[in-house]
Parts: sequence; structure tokens; C-alpha cells
Amino acid sequence: MTMDSAPARRHTGQGGPESAGTTAVRRAQAAIHPPRGPEADRARPAVRPQRIRRRGRVLPLLTADALAAVLTVVALPAPALPAGATVLVALLLVALHAQAGLYRPRLAPSALRELPVLAGRSAVLWCTVAAVWAGGFGRALGWELLLSAACVMAVLTCAGRGFVNQCLRRTAVRRPASALVVGPGAGAGAVAAALHSRPEFGLRPVGIADTEAVAEGEGGAMPLLATHEDIRRAVIQNSVRHAVFTRPPEADEHTASLVRLFHDHGCRLWLADPAGTAKVTGMRVACPADQLWGYAVQPLLPRPVRPVERWAKRGIDAVLALLALVAAAPVVGVCALAVRIGDGPGVIFRQERVGLYGRPFTLLKFRTLRADAHEAATRWTVAGDRRMSAVGSFLRKSSLDELPQLWNVVRGDMSLVGPRPERPFFVAKFSTVHPGYEARHRMPVGITGLAQINGLRGDTSIEDRARFDNHYIDTWSLWQDLWILARTAASFFRFRLGGS
Repeated sequence: MTMDSAPARRHTGQGGPESAGTTAVRRAQAAIHPPRGPEADRARPAVRPQRIRRRGRVLPLLTADALAAVLTVVALPAPALPAGATVLVALLLVALHAQAGLYRPRLAPSALRELPVLAGRSAVLWCTVAAVWAGGFGRALGWELLLSAACVMAVLTCAGRGFVNQCLRRTAVRRPASALVVGPGAGAGAVAAALHSRPEFGLRPVGIADTEAVAEGEGGAMPLLATHEDIRRAVIQNSVRHAVFTRPPEADEHTASLVRLFHDHGCRLWLADPAGTAKVTGMRVACPADQLWGYAVQPLLPRPVRPVERWAKRGIDAVLALLALVAAAPVVGVCALAVRIGDGPGVIFRQERVGLYGRPFTLLKFRTLRADAHEAATRWTVAGDRRMSAVGSFLRKSSLDELPQLWNVVRGDMSLVGPRPERPFFVAKFSTVHPGYEARHRMPVGITGLAQINGLRGDTSIEDRARFDNHYIDTWSLWQDLWILARTAASFFRFRLGGS
């Protein structure tokens, strides 16, 4: 069965005559049943990203590999290895396969294509076992025994993985997962047609997102989802679990913004580029290569969450913030006294800001406007405001007005390093104007950040800030946090020495 693609205009919601293609798209979209009224808000998931749902492939493969390792050790002559070594051999084999990416998601897995990698890992495993056995116990394993063990393990592992792949393929045909194809033109239609006509891949296309092509098959027109809201509703109503991109997500801003939407709904991301797989910035392209009816396809794997390092970041933040508060206590006292004497009562200024996952919190700063002045929540900057005293101007230029935010860090509202928090009014405004701005809230907000050390403070480009903030999140590491803190401290001391 084949399906042809025909161009269709995007639905803009405006009146006037419509083409037959647009009418077909609208008629097909009715099958998605977008939520109406309050149900739409209840259906919308929290901003916190969900764990990506896997189709039960990892555990069966782990079991098959571990069983192959156990059978190989059992098949060896009795004096070769003790029974206790069986568990260690199985764990080492699983670790080697994980390092080689053999448990990553695949659309068309093939144990025979993996056989060279399986054989190589088996050889490495048994060479390691022989070296440990000879060095630790003074017993040498013969080359014949090592070669036989490596070959037996490779064959058993390949057979076990082949059986698992066959079972999973049958399950995928019976119960395919809903998928959206994301991309423009005939390329997206061709990929959707391949998924529709080849059920063995286990993906059932329910629409084409952000594209100008409509794929037509026996079931009628494929829904064309032209807006972000239409795509979100389709994901919810069709329980979409996979998104197949036909070009790298960073190819344009609109496509890049969809990555966060799919990730929030627990979707697995794939790249099936008809023009050839390209390098994806900020994402790891997995190997070995996979295919979707002749199209090169790769899973797009976002950077791992690394919860241990995130907890380490939180611990370092709390400890350093407490130490900084103690060390800076004299400076804090002098600043508070200067504000009280120069500008009147009310030393601390409190303002609502948006933090991690869009949650609001109360940010603390030293007040820089006079006591009778009110800083509007919808005013972008107070730079040059005549109500600002000399004390307030100095505190702002030196960034000493940010010192109370160390207490925000201790409380867990903020981090030392992260995207700068903004007021709710401007978050809502910038999220609609600048693609990727909302994605800044994937990470705890901070006192300083990558954008700030590059001079993006005050009345500077929001688009540039969002780009730097998202780059910081995509490449985050503890070392990068320490580097940014060092750069921040260096810039502060340059200010002090320069006397500006």
C-alpha cells in the first residue's frame, strides 16, 4: 500500500475561501477531539518533565544478556571459574552492552546486525576475566577456553536478543503506539506513509505537525497540525508517545519549541531525516544506526537528568550560600544601614518571580528606590529613575543589592548559578514572543548565570539571554557552575578595583 502527499495551505483561522486541501485537513482534525472548556486545563500536564515511557525493551534484553552469561559460565569445564563468578560475569556483560548503546531504543532492531559488536564485547569480557583471574588467583585460563567462551557467549547473546526482538515486534504490530510526524513538505508525508504502511515498526501516525503537506491514504486525509496548541491537544487526546522529526529540531525556532512539549508529555523523540541524518546540537545521536523503511533514523536522546549531580548542585548551593552569608555579614550590615539611613525604613524589597517549573516565589533584594516609591510589576527597568538615591544607584551598579538572594538560595527558591528569574508578567510576554524562553524554567533560577557573565544584564536582548540560558542548561555540569561563579567573582572584583 502506498500513499501520496499533496500540498495544503496552513489553517490560519481567518475567514475567506478555502482550498480543498485545507477543508480535508479540517475534516480530518475532527477525529482528534480537542479538549473543550475547563477540561483542557485539567488535561494539560505540569511543566515538570515526565519520565519517557519505554516499550518494555530494556528489561527483556537485560534478562536475555544475563541468561546468556550464566549459561556460558555453566558450560565451561568445572575447574575454570567458581559458581560465584557467574553474577560478576553477567553484570560485566550488561555494563559492556550498556556502554555500547545496545539497550537504546530502536525502531528496527536486528540481533544479527549487532553480532560484530556482541562478539567484540564478549572478547573484551573474557580477556578481562582472564587477566583478573591470573592476577588475583594465580591461575591462567587457556586461549582455547577463552576463545570458546567468547564464541559461545556471542552466539547465545545474539540468539536471546533475536528472540526478544521477535516477540517485541509482534507485540508492536498488535498494539502500535500513537505517533506524530514533525516536519515540512513531502518528506513528512513520505515518513508518515512509511509508518502507516509498515506496522512492524510499531508506530501509528495520527497527524503531521508543523508542515505544509497532507498525507492521504485509505483512512482519509492525515491531520495537519499547524499550531502549537493543536499539537498539544493531539498529543493529549491521542496519547501520543512518539514524535518523529524529519529534520533536526534546531532547524527552525518553531520546530525546536516542540521538543519541550513532547518531552513534557513523556514522548520518545526520533530523527528520520529523508535528506540524511544530521548532527543535532545539544542532543546525543545514538549508535548503532537504525532505519525506518530505508530512512536513516536515530533516537534523539536529551541529556540525562543525572539526579545525583543535581542533588550535589543543591548541596553545594546551600553550603556555599550559608558560608557566603556568614562571610558577607559585615557587608550586608553596612548595606542595610546605608539603605535605612539614606532611603528610610524598609530595607528589604520583596517581589514575586517565576522559578523552577514555572513556580512563583518571593525574591529578596535590598531596596534601591526611596521608601515612598513603588516599583511596578509591569515596568521593565528602573535604570535612570529619579526616585533612585545615590545609595540605591551604587548598590545596583555593584550588584550588592542581590546579596539577600543568598537567603533565597538557602531556602531552595534559587540556585547560585542558573537563569535569572523574571516577573510573571514578563515571563508570559516573553514566552509568546521569544521561542525557547519558557524552556529556561527547566533549571532552578540563579543569582548569576552564563548570560550574565557575557554581559547580558539589565536592558539587553531577551532573545540572546534565552539562548545563553538554554545553552547553559543543555551543557550543564558542576564544573561549569564553578567556572561561572569564578567569572562572576572576577567581574565583581574588577568593578571594585576600577572604582566604577
